[in-house]
Amino acid sequence: MENTAFAFIKTDKKLVKLFFNDITVIKGLGNYVEIHTVHDKKYTYYKSLKDLIENLPNEFMRIHNSYIVNLTNIEYFEDNHIIIKEMKITVAKSYRECLSNTLQNRML
Repeated sequence: MENTAFAFIKTDKKLVKLFFNDITVIKGLGNYVEIHTVHDKKYTYYKSLKDLIENLPNEFMRIHNSYIVNLTNIEYFEDNHIIIKEMKITVAKSYRECLSNTLQNRML
């Protein structure tokens, strides 16, 4: 979804417009995902994390088998944990190096 600021998801029998910048964390729940926003809302959507990550902009990164985070909304990264809106998410070993490299490339 290049150059697109938003997408629609079908949840609770309606189409909901979500701006990518508003998404903080996407948590995998089997064949469903739970999308958390900066406005403290949660949406459940029928799609796997694997399928979803392919359609998200570059600001999104998988950091765990069960989590995708929006890099623009990370507050800090410390001791192999990402903190976003009071959520503490462990970064899996298999994703740690990629995340560290990405964050290094964005340092001032």
